Amino acid sequence: MKKIFNLLLCLFPFITLNAQIHEIGVFLGGSNFVGDVGKTTYIAPEKLAFGVLYKWNKSPRHSYRFSYTQSTIAGNDRNSEETGRSQRGYSFENTVKELSAGLEFNFFDFNLHDYHPKITPYIYSGLSYFMYDQLYVTGGQTKKDKSSGSIAIPITLGIKSNIAPHWVLGAEVGARYTFTDNIDGSNPSNKAYEPLHFGNLNNNDWYVFSGITLTYTFGQKPCYCAY
Repeated sequence: MKKIFNLLLCLFPFITLNAQIHEIGVFLGGSNFVGDVGKTTYIAPEKLAFGVLYKWNKSPRHSYRFSYTQSTIAGNDRNSEETGRSQRGYSFENTVKELSAGLEFNFFDFNLHDYHPKITPYIYSGLSYFMYDQLYVTGGQTKKDKSSGSIAIPITLGIKSNIAPHWVLGAEVGARYTFTDNIDGSNPSNKAYEPLHFGNLNNNDWYVFSGITLTYTFGQKPCYCAY
């Protein structure tokens, strides 16, 4: 029985193709907002963004990724190059707390058991849930209504390299298409504030996280038993 059990332990990693390699680390960078208030530049980090992440590497080409990221999201019409916005002069600040899960795909093989220097571009997508404040604008002032939550789809492009045994450094830009149009207070869901709607109500908001990741790798290399 013990021999059979040991055989199963050896065969399981073979079947799951390096399933025992894990990464845990941090994200540090900046955030910016694209919506009805402020600049319309897609990559322009303005506020500090930080978080933690975990990856379960199923093969040298793909991994399951889970993360928590938090940042202040802000916009100011005075910084916009659009004349209408700069004259309007609205501004806002909101806090986004995001949980995300999905699949990261490496364009080149990234075998963490091989400590030789390697580099690969990667793409990540999945599903995010984030908490934020419902806002509304009255008399030119942005005010808070209530806390809320929504769904977003992350689209992240990055590049990473193993800078030392067990350490991987990456740089990435991740845009989030949200299922809400009220991070900036332009389209409050409360019917009492319907007369206060402004901007393009047919387009939902986006926010972007840009920065670096540093992860520590751990886990046993699978055994390929000769039975």
